[in-house]
Amino acid sequence: MTRQFLSLSVRTVMAAGLFVALTGNPQAQQASPKPTPKIPQSGVSQIMTLEGEFIRIAYNNEGYVTMGYRVANDAVGQDWMLLQIGTTVRRGTQNYKLARTAITVDTPDGKKIPMATQQQYLDVDLRSLEMQAKNVPESINYFPPEATQACRIGLFAASGSGVRAFEDVELSSNRACVGQIYFKIPGGIKYGQHWLNVQFQNSLVRVPFKVMTKDEVKSLSKSWKDIKKQVDEAFKKGGGL
Repeated sequence: MTRQFLSLSVRTVMAAGLFVALTGNPQAQQASPKPTPKIPQSGVSQIMTLEGEFIRIAYNNEGYVTMGYRVANDAVGQDWMLLQIGTTVRRGTQNYKLARTAITVDTPDGKKIPMATQQQYLDVDLRSLEMQAKNVPESINYFPPEATQACRIGLFAASGSGVRAFEDVELSSNRACVGQIYFKIPGGIKYGQHWLNVQFQNSLVRVPFKVMTKDEVKSLSKSWKDIKKQVDEAFKKGGGL
C-alpha cells in the first residue's frame, strides 16, 4: 500500500509539474501593469503633471500654458511643426505682453528653435498641416477657473484671411488666449523628447512633449488620464506650488 501510494503521489506531482511547465505560472499569466508615462524633469519650478494623449499642461504661480501637438506628432520628418497652444497669467499677476520671441522649442538633439516669423510663415504653403489640425481638432481649452474671456493668439495670419498678425499678445488672468504657432525645424521633426518654452515676465514655463512612434502611442493609449478632470482637481486644491 505504501509503495503504491508513494508511486501515485510521485506521478501526481510530476503531472502537476508538467502542467505548470506547459501552461506557465498562473500568476505570471496575469495582465502586466499598463505602462505609465514618465514625466521628464523641467529644471524649473513648476507644476507639469497634467497630461492627455497629445495634450500637455504646465504652469507655475505666474504663467499657465496648455498645448496640443497631435499634428506635430504625425509630421515626423517634415520641416514645419504646428502646435496648438493656450496661455494666460495666474490670478494676482499683472497683465503681460507675451512676445513672439518669448516662445521657443527645444528638440531632442539639444537645439533651441525660435518661433517662425510671420514672413517665414507666408513664404511656405502650410495648408496641409492646417487642414489636418482642422480635421482632427485637439481641444486645449483647459484653463484656471478665472480665465473666462476668449482671446486670440494672433502671431500668425494667412494671406487673404482678413486678420492681422501681431508680434505679441496681451495676457491677463481673466483671458483664455489660444492659437496656432509654427516652428521651422532644421533637419525635420524627430522622435523623442521636446520642450515648449514660454518666458513670462519673471519665470519660465517649460511644457514637455514627446513625439512618439506608433508603437509608443499604442502602448500608452490606456494610460492617459482625463485632462479636464486633472485640471479641475488641481484648481480645487488651489493650483499653486
